[in-house]
Amino acid sequence: MPSFKYSARDGQGRSVSGSLSAKSQADAVAELRKRNLIVLDVREGFMSARGVKGGGFLASLTKARAGVRTDELVLFTRQLSTMISAGVPLLESLEVLMEQAESAGFRVVLDTVIESVRSGTDLSTALERYPRIFKQIYVSMVRAGEVSGQLDDILVRLAEYLESSQKLKREVKAAMTYPVISLILVVGITMFLMVGIVPKFQEIFESLDVELPGLTQKVLLVSDALKNNIVLMAASCVAFFVLLAGWKRTKGGRRAFDWFVLYLPVFGPLFQKVALSRFSRTFSTLIKSGVPILGALEIVAETAGNTVIAEVVNNAQESVRQGNTLAEPLMEAKIIPPMVSRMIQIGERSGSLEQLLEKIADFYDDQVSAAVKTLTSMIEPIMIAIMGFMVGGIVLAVFLPIFELQKALGRSG
Repeated sequence: MPSFKYSARDGQGRSVSGSLSAKSQADAVAELRKRNLIVLDVREGFMSARGVKGGGFLASLTKARAGVRTDELVLFTRQLSTMISAGVPLLESLEVLMEQAESAGFRVVLDTVIESVRSGTDLSTALERYPRIFKQIYVSMVRAGEVSGQLDDILVRLAEYLESSQKLKREVKAAMTYPVISLILVVGITMFLMVGIVPKFQEIFESLDVELPGLTQKVLLVSDALKNNIVLMAASCVAFFVLLAGWKRTKGGRRAFDWFVLYLPVFGPLFQKVALSRFSRTFSTLIKSGVPILGALEIVAETAGNTVIAEVVNNAQESVRQGNTLAEPLMEAKIIPPMVSRMIQIGERSGSLEQLLEKIADFYDDQVSAAVKTLTSMIEPIMIAIMGFMVGGIVLAVFLPIFELQKALGRSG
């Protein structure tokens, strides 16, 4: 029976190495998994001393600037889970996934991760060096999987979480894209008419020397102001958005902006549902994966994407740290609906908090989908009406003097 050298980690994260006899590499991995070890590498007769290229300047550059698409990260996570559950050692799994990675930057990142793991570093610690790719929730869940010996199961949950988050982002993006594009078209067409077309009619009206209707006079005044001050207005718009961006970077500005977003007419309820879904889904996934509740709340606050929600979560974390319940500060927060806080309270009492949080997340995911459909069907006729009002008003203002002139000529004839 052949002998296999192995390296692995136990439940406390300590490095373990040695040798064992087995019929095949798969049997050796199965035996190590029975011992609740996370298998890093298994080689027949010897341990691989093969180095990994990709360090130095290129690795540092990738670490600083690399990014990866969410769908590629989801695919990597699912495939890593499948290979580990099938008995493939962690290092071998990472090597295979590195070779088939689509983006060059991701390959370099995985290359350095493999090098770190081979040198004795935990996978979670190796991933933590690339926060732009592997967010805190990703690293924390991998660390929980390493400690519990259920890395493959937790990777599946992580992939499902990433897919749900990506779906939510796509729905919000779809809800915002149509009105933004429509508004740009309305403003663009209006500016073209006011700056490019109306001034030509103004010259004709002045040559006719007739009294113009009130609507026409107002449109001509606005057109003249736009034409003479278009550079100043464009510069003012740019300056406004630059100042707004700078203000949003301040603590008070960011909080005020996030509060404004949550209470916007029409769109506010949608953003509230998105925030509650993200809070519930992230919290549920972390608790289910074995992350301690205080650590889970800290990650939820950092990944909330909204400072108002983050403040509520931080208050809840402080409540739990002091020995109080999680639900109490949530009940006092106006942004948290009573249904959510009550279900969390019931979950705390019954010991089924993660299940109820998952149900809340599913509920708000459905609410977001329904809200996106409603907004899309509602915004379309509103934007058409606005465009008709703007363009129709300009056209009417231009042709009213012509109609009046025709009437005058008819009476004189």
